[in-house]
Amino acid sequence: MAEITRRRALRLGAATGIATLLPWSSGGQALAAPPGGSLDPAEVAKYVRPLVIPPAMPRTATLRAGSIDHYVIGVRQFRQQILPPGLPATTVWSYGSQSARGALHYPAFTVEATAARPVRVTWVNGLVDSRGRYLPHLLPIDPTLHWANPPGGVAGRDSRPDFAATPGPYTGPVPFVTHLHGGHTAEEADGYPEAWYLPDAKNIPAGYARVGSLYERFESTYADRAGERWDPGSAVFEYDNDQAAATLWYHDHTLGMTRANVYAGPAGFYLLRGGDHDLPPGVLPGPAPQRGDATGVRYHEIPIAIQDRSFNADGSLFYPDSRAFFDGYAGPFIPDSDVSPIWNPEFFGNTMVANGRSWPDLVVERRRYRLRLLNGCNSRFLILKLAAHPTARPAAAALPLWQIGGDGGFLTTPAPLEQVLLGPAERADVIVDFSDAPAGTQLYLINEGPDEPFGGGVAGVDFDPADAEATGQVMRFTVADRVGDDTSTPPDQLGTLPVPPALGAANRTRQVSLNEADSETEPDFGPVAAFLGTVGGGDGKSLGWDDPVTEEVRVGDVEVWELHNFTEDAHPIHIHEVQFEVVDREPVDGGVARGPDPGESGRKDTVIAYPSEITRVKAHFDRSGLFVWHCHILEHEDNEMMRPYRITE
Repeated sequence: MAEITRRRALRLGAATGIATLLPWSSGGQALAAPPGGSLDPAEVAKYVRPLVIPPAMPRTATLRAGSIDHYVIGVRQFRQQILPPGLPATTVWSYGSQSARGALHYPAFTVEATAARPVRVTWVNGLVDSRGRYLPHLLPIDPTLHWANPPGGVAGRDSRPDFAATPGPYTGPVPFVTHLHGGHTAEEADGYPEAWYLPDAKNIPAGYARVGSLYERFESTYADRAGERWDPGSAVFEYDNDQAAATLWYHDHTLGMTRANVYAGPAGFYLLRGGDHDLPPGVLPGPAPQRGDATGVRYHEIPIAIQDRSFNADGSLFYPDSRAFFDGYAGPFIPDSDVSPIWNPEFFGNTMVANGRSWPDLVVERRRYRLRLLNGCNSRFLILKLAAHPTARPAAAALPLWQIGGDGGFLTTPAPLEQVLLGPAERADVIVDFSDAPAGTQLYLINEGPDEPFGGGVAGVDFDPADAEATGQVMRFTVADRVGDDTSTPPDQLGTLPVPPALGAANRTRQVSLNEADSETEPDFGPVAAFLGTVGGGDGKSLGWDDPVTEEVRVGDVEVWELHNFTEDAHPIHIHEVQFEVVDREPVDGGVARGPDPGESGRKDTVIAYPSEITRVKAHFDRSGLFVWHCHILEHEDNEMMRPYRITE
């Protein structure tokens, strides 16, 4: 058993007197799947249904003489067969077109965008029933966090409320606001966590705040420019698409409840193509789904969103309703301690889902494919590899994953990798060549990341890999004979890729910190929250969401941010508005710095900051506004590990 796993598990259980490790930390024995709902993943048959390839989102209209693509996209509740036939369907949420029938799926259809051509989206909170009454959340919501807090009214919204007794989960109308992850946007279109809005339901309780504290300000900004207001229960965001071609994605970003909103289903790809930093059509494998495709088109560019979920025997999603799920702690809770009753520091599901289906299969031809991989998990780090056998560990790579791009577009040159590491929210654009695999070959996309918090290192040496029978498998590829010719360019012949010019010298270096907080009322117990902050006195100064802005950047500046990680875990740090360069990493206590990993040679918006290290990133800030930076472990983001920052003229 890796020492970091034993140390963390014992620390978390200290206050309860639990001397054993967490359920999925098996002390070096065969690792069991992490606990979950009442459905045992061993009862879920694998590779019995095909992978869903998300179609392109139907466009509602074009505006300004055809120069803007307009979409009306709503989040709605429906049932979907995520598990194989014979097991119950699952009630989920997702985004779908409000103007086209049948355009509703978890994950959502893909928004296809073109560089320099704006996209305007009317985002509708459609979480209402057939009578127009609000739908409560599918999952338990902890109202003791610093969160959107509609019941607090206008004066108490976006706050951490006080309670006279430990509350149960929130059951009111659900706030939503959508963030285009990786987008270069105006502040009013970024999906700021305090710009949420409730559905336009008939039965919103009296006294509830219907919008977040910044919704009206951003609506006014939009109205001044566009000459129109936002309808109740919606917001209109315009994306300029003035950035390099890249694999972006969209998801909810509501203050203090992103973890539950995203886990319920709403997320989708946003693929930006064209411009000076893309390759001509035909160079890379294709096509990808486009609007108006005829039935039966063979796709050779495929986006794949990978998520871990747990289920109950009735098919419903499982998500913990008590802190006891994480470490056995049964109280006291707020207000009798500083421990929130429902929030879990991390969550790991026991069933892998790709594009909305558990353990699917994809029939591929003997040719090259372009796979756009997204880690859409709440907390889980993925170490992905193509293997000839689903459960053999250690697994040799059956085929290389030629990574050609990351979060913000292309790498400088293609990188042949045996495995791809993705923290939550990171993307990898890879080419896989199945040409030499005989028809009938079955290959497996496996995951060797851990079933617990990740701290870096090598699977099987520094930590136990994911359960080979469950979370260690993602999907299967079944090879068939090629149909037609493959005219795409082999990845080893692509040469230098069209990345944006390197950023110039930085005019400022800024030190920031990543921190955890243990309980101040319960001895030797934690964490009860995670924080960002500044560096001083040899460690981090933790700052909360409401503390004054400490990262104030001037338009035009190029800055290096040094991320000092004073915690025991790796954190995927996402900075809104910019695509940055990874400079290097070095130990906090001094030592030799190492350069970016092979998959980090291009622009990124999310970077893994390892424990006891300084991770340096460099960014050009070119658009004024109020934005945020945060950890993309969603449980951390929702409990203080997010900070506002401002870009000023």
